[in-house]
Amino acid sequence: MTFQQPRVETSPKVSDEIRQTTCYMCACRCGINVHMKDGKVAYIEGNRDHPVNKGVLCAKGSAGIMQVNAPSRLKAPLKRVGPRGSGEFEEISWEEALDIATEWLEPIRRDDPSKLAFFTGRDQSQSFTGFWAQNFGTCNYAAHGGFCSVNMATAGIYTMGGAFWEFGQPDWDHTKLFMLFGVAEDHDSNPIKMGLGKIKARGARVIGVNPIRSGYNAIADDWVGITPGTDGLFILALVHELMKAGKIDLDYLSRYTNAPVLVNQDPNSPDKGLFLRDDHGTPLVINRTTGKLAPFDMKGVRPDLGGSFKMGDVTHVSVFQLMADRYLKDEYAPEAVAERCGIPAKRIRAIAAELARVAFDEAFELDQEWTDFRGEKHDKMIGRPVAMHAMRGISAHANGFQTCRALHVLQILLGTVEAPGGFRFKPPYPKPVEAHPAPHCRVTPNKPLDGPHLGFVHGPEHLALKSDGSPARIDKAFTWENPMSSHGLMHMVISNAHAGDPYKIDTLFMYMANMSWNSSMNTGGVIDMLTDKSEDGEYKIPRIIYSDAYSSEMVAYADLILPDTTYLERHDCISMLDRPICEADGAADAIRWPVIEPDRDVRGFQTVLVQLANKMKLPGFTAEDGSAKWQDYADYIVNHERKPGIGPLAGFRGPDGDKSGRGEPNPEQLDKYIKNGGFFVEHIPAEASYFKPWNRAYQDWAVDLGLYDSPQPYLFQLYVEPMRKFQLAAEGHGERQPPEHLRQRIKDTMDPLPIWYETDQQGNEGFTVNALTQRPMAMYHSWGTQNAWLRQLHGRNPLYLPTKLMRQHDLADGDWARVSSPHGEITVPVMEMAALNDNTVWTWNAIGKRKGTWGLQEDASEATKGFLLNHLIHELMPPKGDGLRWANSDPITGQAAWFDLKVKIEKAGAPEDFTESQPALEPIKSPVGTGPKDLTWKVGK
Repeated sequence: MTFQQPRVETSPKVSDEIRQTTCYMCACRCGINVHMKDGKVAYIEGNRDHPVNKGVLCAKGSAGIMQVNAPSRLKAPLKRVGPRGSGEFEEISWEEALDIATEWLEPIRRDDPSKLAFFTGRDQSQSFTGFWAQNFGTCNYAAHGGFCSVNMATAGIYTMGGAFWEFGQPDWDHTKLFMLFGVAEDHDSNPIKMGLGKIKARGARVIGVNPIRSGYNAIADDWVGITPGTDGLFILALVHELMKAGKIDLDYLSRYTNAPVLVNQDPNSPDKGLFLRDDHGTPLVINRTTGKLAPFDMKGVRPDLGGSFKMGDVTHVSVFQLMADRYLKDEYAPEAVAERCGIPAKRIRAIAAELARVAFDEAFELDQEWTDFRGEKHDKMIGRPVAMHAMRGISAHANGFQTCRALHVLQILLGTVEAPGGFRFKPPYPKPVEAHPAPHCRVTPNKPLDGPHLGFVHGPEHLALKSDGSPARIDKAFTWENPMSSHGLMHMVISNAHAGDPYKIDTLFMYMANMSWNSSMNTGGVIDMLTDKSEDGEYKIPRIIYSDAYSSEMVAYADLILPDTTYLERHDCISMLDRPICEADGAADAIRWPVIEPDRDVRGFQTVLVQLANKMKLPGFTAEDGSAKWQDYADYIVNHERKPGIGPLAGFRGPDGDKSGRGEPNPEQLDKYIKNGGFFVEHIPAEASYFKPWNRAYQDWAVDLGLYDSPQPYLFQLYVEPMRKFQLAAEGHGERQPPEHLRQRIKDTMDPLPIWYETDQQGNEGFTVNALTQRPMAMYHSWGTQNAWLRQLHGRNPLYLPTKLMRQHDLADGDWARVSSPHGEITVPVMEMAALNDNTVWTWNAIGKRKGTWGLQEDASEATKGFLLNHLIHELMPPKGDGLRWANSDPITGQAAWFDLKVKIEKAGAPEDFTESQPALEPIKSPVGTGPKDLTWKVGK
């Protein structure tokens, strides 16, 4: 008897063509190969030549094919015909949609541009959307950073000229100890996974500080299950131990930071707490070699960390002396903080000792010469192999700014920032805070705004206030309530517009911001605000224009829908002017391009903005003869120059495409990018690789590339002088004074050296359990839970409780719990998790959906078993009895304090007692209807 071996095609035809572009399934911006069959997407894989992911691709990236084919995609422009929230629309043409938008926007621009509030969500073209808003003339523009991670970004830029995530990364090739704090698993996931693989293979140690042991923390060698909101206290205890033991890099501190800079100590002086400066405004130090005053940047100067100087009757002491006086106090000792942090004092000491041991005992040298900004030549690059990374977990608290500052100071004290083995900046960072613009807010009818909306204040003179002292912006950014709100306060826009505080607006224009659901605090309240009417029967927010690619929860609450494309159907620019894809060893940017054409009547939002600008003849978009400068976004990307020779893309500039960074527009630029895999990279010379803020070779390279116009060396700011200027105003000095009710808060919170303060809110009596959200690696905000592949990984989200709370409330897996806060109540299924801070509960964010949205079936698990913690959070603090509205935000930056939520847990019933999570809102009627139960199709023959 013979057996016939089956014939197997071992080399099937995979695709007709590969088109390379940039992923948009999260914020990593990985390079992807899109395999095409018969003109359609067959599958997606990673691009091995790409500088970000080097071929690695996660579940989200691979599932992009399902995102592009999602049944929830909007199909055409829509005009509301029923009440807001009804989901009743009629399809209209693009011509009519643009006419309506122009009809609404032109009178605003002519009479008072601030009546337009233009806020974008997670778009990656903020340099362009900000340019549009600036030329429209409104002061009311920002993006989602205000409710995401502005504390991290702003604290980093004020302290050291950059921060984690897009601004920098660990030196994965040399670090021996990696410490991460509060990192969301969906952000930067491929680079972090690749980096963790590298250091794990070398035997490096990983310490994870997070109340929840999931994701990256699950593979950490040491997990520190800290009490939420106490990270700053823990970090400052580490600082205490390191300073007490003398395990800090004194040479690094004296050369590269403002630790030796002299500070006025006269308690009666209007300059108390400000730096001693020379006639040119340069901060002064004591030169150890002469004992005399000297500018910090003078050639040959050896700054004295313990310096002091008496000028007349006024004593000036060094920043380092102020730090020693503060952090060596017993209040920062491990025993003093252990109970609040939930970390034994012995363990805090052990972590501090390990940081010191690796940083100093395992220090190493790279055989690389370099020259610093003072002209001093160094034979070697000294490495300190301790690296850190942090994200929203430590940022989304009302003490998040100071906590992030404390973490940056910890790194700097060890001498690890920009040293081999430590944290490294990605171009175009590092930049001193002075290199960034200050915020602008002067609105003039029919004119552009007087400058960029967002920026960095250096004192009260830069606040966005009207002549009467009232807020210039609808979100109250850059006011005495939150002076350093560099990303705006997106979470306050709808609430303030509804209340008419500080004034009423006419039109709310939003892009990709699901503000009636998971992107909003106080979800139910925001829905009410969007639909609330005045006594005259008109909506309190008169007009809402919204752009999205999908039938999200927010769509039903808009009056005009401008449907966006998916990410494989449009041009995008991941720009050096914005949020580029740079790595520590190279400057890089990237594009997306239409690898497929839309099969619906949709347009890329950025192109729609160009078309609106052309209809309104906005300055900046209009040539001197009145003609349009650009016809669409691709035209803008190639031909716009922010200043001569500098445009959105740095690669392939000049007539022949042979210039990098600086050069004339190149008509073939996009084609060059496409042929290069969708990206451009310019590698940093070896002698410029480290010590970038002070490295002359790096500074010259950055000027050549157009990152700076001139070298920008600077000192790390352990002591942030602009914060002291706000304290001085609160103490009664200067022309601009805060209102009386804010004086004490400013004095207490805006300390120029990092501090920690309790964030427990008034009204939390009886609510003692911390409640958090996290995002899984397989999801990115709310986009992923409509995805047919990703839904199989996370189709519902239980509330995870630690063993202690499960036993305390007699709960078992699958039981239901009533979870309440001072603001609201939800009823949800629970599961036990042992690797969890024992007074913290958490769930996955943005899994829960509202019935009728995203093309999902009404009985979808996301709409029945999924839920949001947002129902328990309010955008305002509980009333204090003073009649004022206090935002639930960091008092310095205005970042939304999502993670300060405190709740109470009660058993609600057994698994069979409930069928749906509560509250269960009524279904929304969707303009695209419901998709098929099974999403299947075949590509190619």
